[in-house]
Amino acid sequence: MALHVMEEANRCLGCKKPRCREGCPIHTNIPEVIRLLKDGRLNEAGWMLFENNPLTTVCSIVCDHEHQCEGHCIQGIKGMPVHFSVIENYISTTYAHQMVKGPAPSNGRRVAIIGAGPSGLTIAVILARYGYQITIFDSKDKIGGVMRYGIPDFRLPDAVLDDFAYRHLELKGIRFRPNTTIGGAINLDDLFRDGYQSIFVGAGLWRPKTLHIKGETLGHVAFAINYLASPSAFRLGEQVIVIGSGNSAMDCARTAIRQGARNVTVFNRRDKIAASQYESSYARLEGVEFVMMKSPVEIRDDGVVFADNELDEEGKLRAVPGSEKLYPCTGVIVAVSQELGSNIINTAKGLERGRSGIIAVDEDGHTSRPGVFAAGDIAHGARTVVHAVAAGKRVAESMHAYMQSLPAQESSAYAEVPVAEAISASAQAEQLL
Repeated sequence: MALHVMEEANRCLGCKKPRCREGCPIHTNIPEVIRLLKDGRLNEAGWMLFENNPLTTVCSIVCDHEHQCEGHCIQGIKGMPVHFSVIENYISTTYAHQMVKGPAPSNGRRVAIIGAGPSGLTIAVILARYGYQITIFDSKDKIGGVMRYGIPDFRLPDAVLDDFAYRHLELKGIRFRPNTTIGGAINLDDLFRDGYQSIFVGAGLWRPKTLHIKGETLGHVAFAINYLASPSAFRLGEQVIVIGSGNSAMDCARTAIRQGARNVTVFNRRDKIAASQYESSYARLEGVEFVMMKSPVEIRDDGVVFADNELDEEGKLRAVPGSEKLYPCTGVIVAVSQELGSNIINTAKGLERGRSGIIAVDEDGHTSRPGVFAAGDIAHGARTVVHAVAAGKRVAESMHAYMQSLPAQESSAYAEVPVAEAISASAQAEQLL
């Protein structure tokens, strides 16, 4: 492994104007990281990676390298690009075991992070470096969000996220409150009452989008986000149809094979796969078949009815009348993206909605309510892990600046509640017992 890594590192030209860095959404200083490695300064290279990207061990595995750093490498113009993903993974995973530093001195200020996905985890780590007391709330029992529950273990092992939880959360004194949904029993007002000076909302998009066709409620149908969270809970049989062609669809198809399906076919409305070439090539390698230019019409017990698609004179897709055909299968996975499923917006006061019902924010993550910030899927729609990290870095600095601007009397670790109000609240609670 080390020999292969050094071979890749030695291929780097150390460009003065590194195109690879420009192609990286978080602008990792790739030439410098490689130079440090070649000089035998692996720990310094690892420190640089983690300072720039707390989720570097994750991104080295799941980033869309072919369109980002490696896709911009000058070596790739006439030949093979430098595979920085391999270099980054080796450095970050090796250096991670050296990370045993404890929490920074507390500055006495509390921050609430709603959602343990990539943006929330990034913000938690950055603000912990400043000494903030961080509590992460998540509806799931473990950290990771879509990284854990939406990406199969064979692509992103849970061990990577478990190690992150230990190195970055436990050692830094960041608290994690699992199985807790904000917007239900606890709302934003409760968090401010308990002394959190700033709140980050990073709940993911957990509600699957539907096809709105007959048969979606049948027992042999699964939505991608639900299937990937717990594939062994579903019984889809040996012949599975996946509707959709994004990276999640590829994950579903490859997972179905690992769950015992003998024939898996991906159906797509268009003539081009939405997933990256890297992901689709792995699916093909594992035996997944692809059928293009088909629109689902109806799901039945014994299969799915599809109609042929064609392009009209304006280049728009339309179904060909009379082309409907039943394609037999034992199970169906609908993989056509997700949408907002959180109840936060409906229960929170003062949060304005943006497009598609998601939270409206400015470029630095400010919402319409002072002290509340948002980023990631709930603010920008479904995007990649590295884009969520990039947004998290901007928002973390914005939250830090906001809290530093607050008057001194507002910086106590726990907000005071008038005695009469506290007694009244306690009496109301006792009446419910």
